Formats: sequence, C-alpha cells, structure tokens
Amino acid sequence: MSFTIYITKDWDQLSQVAAELVAKDIKEKQSQKDKYVLGLATGNSPTGLYKHLAKKFNSGEIDSSKVQSFNLDEYVGLPGENAQQRALHQESYSYFMIGELFALLQKKFIETNVPWGTLIDQAELIKALDSAKDDYEMQGSDKGKAVVIKDTAQNEYLRWIKKEIIDAYWQKIDNTGGIDLHIVGVGGRGHVAFHESGIPFEGNKVLLVKLDDNTVKNAVEDGHFPKLEDSPWYAISMGTEQVYKAKSVLLVANGKRKTGPLTEAILGPVTADVPISYGQKFHENGGNMIYVIDEAAGAEILAQKSEVEAKGYNIVDKRGEGYIKVESLAFTRNPDTDLMG
Repeated sequence: MSFTIYITKDWDQLSQVAAELVAKDIKEKQSQKDKYVLGLATGNSPTGLYKHLAKKFNSGEIDSSKVQSFNLDEYVGLPGENAQQRALHQESYSYFMIGELFALLQKKFIETNVPWGTLIDQAELIKALDSAKDDYEMQGSDKGKAVVIKDTAQNEYLRWIKKEIIDAYWQKIDNTGGIDLHIVGVGGRGHVAFHESGIPFEGNKVLLVKLDDNTVKNAVEDGHFPKLEDSPWYAISMGTEQVYKAKSVLLVANGKRKTGPLTEAILGPVTADVPISYGQKFHENGGNMIYVIDEAAGAEILAQKSEVEAKGYNIVDKRGEGYIKVESLAFTRNPDTDLMG
C-alpha cells in the first residue's frame, strides 16, 4: 500500500481534501459490504473535515446509516456526580463529537463508540492505585505514563477497569472486523491520542494513562477547567499499535507547531518517543498511510522533498487548487428525520 502526503494551502483546503479522501474510501467499501467502520479523533484539526463529511453524508453521496464509529480517547475524572454527567460535560470527547459531527447527521450512524472513561470514578481509581501498587506497573520514559493493570491484579476495581473498560473496547473493535479508516491528529510532541511520548508500543492496545502534570496544568491555564482539582488526571486511549491496525490511517495536521513532529515521524526512526513514527512501520507492513497537512506543518517536509520521496513516499501538492471554506458550509435539518421537530 502507499504512503501519500497531501500538502494544502491552509486548514480550509486541508479539511476539504481530507473529507474527499475519507468519502472516497467509504463509497468504495460500501459498494462491497454493508457496514463501514470509521475511527474518529477529537481536537481542532479534524473539525473542518467533519463538517465537509457531514455534508456528504446528508447529500446521500455516502450512507451514514451504514457506518459504525470508534473514537480514540476519553478523559477519566471529568466533573460530575455520575457517568452520565461526566459524559455530558462540555469538555468530554463524547460532547465534542456530538457537536462537531454526530448532531449534524440527518441519518445517524449504526452506532457510535467513545472509550468508556466516564464510567470510571477518578477518586475510586486513585484509591485503588494507592492501595494495590502490586497490581499494576507504570510504563513510559517521560512524564505521561501508561498504568498497565496486571492479569493477576487482586483489587476488584482495577480488575473491573481492565476487563470492562480497557480490554472490552479493543475486543469490540476486533469483533467488527477492524477499523476501515482511522482519522487521527498529532500532538505537539508527535503523540497520537493520549499515547504519550515514551509509552511503549507493544502490548498497549488500549491504555489507562496518567497524564503529564503539564498537560493538566495547561488544560486549566487554557480555560478548559477552572482549577486543578476539577481537571482530569487520567484518560482512556487507544494505543498506537491499536490505531495502526486499521486498514488505512489518515492523519490531519496544521500549523507550525506540528512541523517538527511530522518531519521526525517521516524521516526519523520508528520510536515511541514520537508515537506517530509508527506510520512508517504501518506502511512497511502493507497499511495505507495518508497525511493531509497544510504548508506550515509541512514546511520541512517540502524542504526535504528528495529525502522523503527517496523513501518511496508520494508528495501531492494541492495548493493550486480551489476549495470551499469551512465557514461557508451550511447545515439544514430534515423534519422527517429530526426528532426535535
């Protein structure tokens, strides 16, 4: 399979190009089978893609009623008295996906899945971790760590998390036959979802992650949470190895902050220090790797074009083509399918 890097002028063009690629894959596979399994990401980068994709679903170009989705990650420890309140918190990734995609669809997906982090009570988790230190190990070479619960864990709460939250999520994905295409973004240090820099690839299909203190602090400083006590300290996330089990992985990234990690991921070694570098191994193993990035994020890739192409990767420059700006997209609801009337 191929490793193709699409260079776009800006985020608006990135959004349209990425949506067209996703729609093409959905259309091709829906002609062959009844259900398409789509992997989804949160973050700013894919929001424009989702707007274009919703238009394509609502126009009938592709069929949303034959799509099942799985998201990458979800917080543990959102404010709320129970799982329902936590899932509906405005900073939850469930809430994000409803606003950015699911609520825009006139025909709903077969089923949507976001990792079940909101089912976990953070206080109970911390209590269990403090009292049962032999039941797990911390993995990772940096500040963000994976909390790997052992098969031999004796603590009832930790056993429940491993069986019903962590293992059950990847098993459900496997039971569908796997993800057809996974949309991902990239963090500032090259991480995917909450698979933080330094967490090993192997054996970590779905992770319970102890967040880096700086990640928590930044969430407060950026206004997502009023104080540290209200901020999540943990998350449930697909691991990189699980993400790249998809048949195709489409990565979207924009802005200068992403330039370094993207270049390292393509021209550097495959290393857990830059989790998206796993895309090289994915390609070598026959996966279809797609980057859709703007010219700011791709500046170093363009500057080292000959080295990138020498690895057998294709660079497709889309900057001279026209496109529709995301803000010009309008959505209407169909009264025949809208239960709100």
